[in-house]
Amino acid sequence: MLGSEVVEGLVAAGFDVDTPNRPAVDITDSASLGPVFSKSAPPRLVINCAAYTAVDKAESETEEAFAVNRDGPANLAHECRRAGVPLIHISTDYVFDGKARQPYRETDPASPIGAYGKSKWEGEEAVRSRLSEHVIVRTAWLYGARGNNFVKTILRLAREREELSIVDDQFGCPTWTRDLAGSIVRIAGRILAEREGISWGTYHFCGRGVTNWYGFARAIVEKARQWEHLKVIELKPIPTTSYPTPAERPAWSVLDCTKIEKEFGISILPWEESLACMLEELRHTEARSASASGR
Repeated sequence: MLGSEVVEGLVAAGFDVDTPNRPAVDITDSASLGPVFSKSAPPRLVINCAAYTAVDKAESETEEAFAVNRDGPANLAHECRRAGVPLIHISTDYVFDGKARQPYRETDPASPIGAYGKSKWEGEEAVRSRLSEHVIVRTAWLYGARGNNFVKTILRLAREREELSIVDDQFGCPTWTRDLAGSIVRIAGRILAEREGISWGTYHFCGRGVTNWYGFARAIVEKARQWEHLKVIELKPIPTTSYPTPAERPAWSVLDCTKIEKEFGISILPWEESLACMLEELRHTEARSASASGR
């Protein structure tokens, strides 16, 4: 969902990009990383978009989650330090317990409440302990035109059902992958242009503004109705207790993005604007797909 957007953004910005995937390169296998850094033209910067993101499955697939989210970044950071290469690593709001009522800052103490959040936090710590030249970017409520995510799920259900029940007591900042990718490309450009002047460390990036899952779903349905008929008639707000899941979710996933805006000159759009742009893109993609298949 994110990696493809980052690659497209980097290529559009004029960077030469290498995108090794499994099985050629597996970040959980340190031996597979060596060839990446021993090429005749080794990387000048590494961006890690790889992650185990199945939050509920992480409760039962804990070993795999930690292998990807903790051991993988540790291996990357080790190789980056050995080769003298900076690293951009993507992390999550799930490192916090969600008990705050003000936006989380980068300096607020982490207190993850599930296996996924713990694995991502330990991945952050693995990077920090191994490599000084790193930028960790935490994000939240990520969605995009590719992959599975909340926006595409709501659209599918709104086309199939007359009533949807949506949790209304979990709050966060919806973040379009395109916006996050753009910030990563900007940071990458700064690192390659003025490496000595970078303030290394942890940053937050998410869409501007706060909503809950119910409000997010309503916005999706309202915007989609501008160009298509949806079967759904009612969206019903429900508490988290009415929608139990294997993994507990943070009730408050709002991140303070002041630091990344000031340090890298990044402008963050209101989440409603980004959602409208993503849905418009998805509409055209679906139309092209339908035309190609003769529907």
